[in-house]
Amino acid sequence: MKKSNLLDTTKFGPISLVIIQPNSFCNLDCDYCYLPDRHLQNKLSLDLIEPIFKSIFTSPFFQDNFMICWHAGEPLTMPISFYKSAFQLINEANEKYNKTEHCFYHSYQTNGTLINQGWCDFWAENPVHIGVSIDGPAFLHDAHRKNRKGGNSHDLTMRGIDYLKKNNISYNTISVITKESLDYPDEMFNFFAENEIFDIAFNIEEMEGVNTISSLNGKEIEVKYRKFIERFWELVTNSKLPFIVREFEVLISLIYSGNRLKNTDMNKPFSIINFDYQGNFSTFDPELLSVKTKEYGDFIFGNVLENSLESMGENDKFQSIYRDINQGLKLCEKDCNYFGICGGGAGSNKYWENGTFASSETQCCRYRIQILTDVLLDSIEQSLGL
Repeated sequence: MKKSNLLDTTKFGPISLVIIQPNSFCNLDCDYCYLPDRHLQNKLSLDLIEPIFKSIFTSPFFQDNFMICWHAGEPLTMPISFYKSAFQLINEANEKYNKTEHCFYHSYQTNGTLINQGWCDFWAENPVHIGVSIDGPAFLHDAHRKNRKGGNSHDLTMRGIDYLKKNNISYNTISVITKESLDYPDEMFNFFAENEIFDIAFNIEEMEGVNTISSLNGKEIEVKYRKFIERFWELVTNSKLPFIVREFEVLISLIYSGNRLKNTDMNKPFSIINFDYQGNFSTFDPELLSVKTKEYGDFIFGNVLENSLESMGENDKFQSIYRDINQGLKLCEKDCNYFGICGGGAGSNKYWENGTFASSETQCCRYRIQILTDVLLDSIEQSLGL
């Protein structure tokens, strides 16, 4: 490839998040999941740990502290012994290749059903942050988050959270909001309050990967969603409990500080690096790593056994995808009044909803940014008597 075709990668990064897929398998079969191969027992070899972290520590995009998140598939279906070995290999790679003062932290995104005292003992010795997926009270959670035999999973997830609490392991929860959720803001709030789960986040059910239809489609559903957010915001602000709701915290910070975004980690190359169980790597949205599309093919840009991270800048597929993502970013900046608090959104949502990265507004954007921002601004203005 001629040098004139190479991208200037000096403005990419820095790496803030590293997603590692230890396996593709999940012991649950949630009906809104985007992953296509969650029934397969594909596992990451420990032999790939050093090459993965050598590629990170020797990369020009390693310029700050970063988080390692074990995710994509259910990470706890791998044995504790795997992670003991992996953590040791990561520490050895850090000593061997990391010539900076920057460091890293571990986290897991889990459905919580397999957490037991053994995991907590391991995490107590190796500090981590745990993200647990739970959709609120059992009647909402169990409607979508079934095990592979069709049984319910809520009780096991709550058992896992109880283990985290008893062992003082840091955790937060993520709840997927579906059409069913919208009728029950009080029940969801009461569930979190009664169980002293105060660090929470909401994901919406998205059209993504193999989940090609969302129950949140339709203007009338958007109206119900706004009412849900209004009510949940009212309950949180009127309570004296120490709630941290990710979506509210991020937007309130931007509103009050006056800071504005020019991009997000999901549309800026090398801010997020994703590795699958074969050592293949990608960037942009983690949700893109395990899927294939008609227009773009897969989103694998190299393999740690053959390529450096910066070689992505020479990859024709990466250049084509980045060009479309950047075009979509410019369209958002030009056309959308919410751009400064959105940063151009996620390419995966644009592709799955609009058919191309080179596009702007999505349903996901309206739910995650526009409606929430309008609700918060209306509340702030009312409190100020405006």
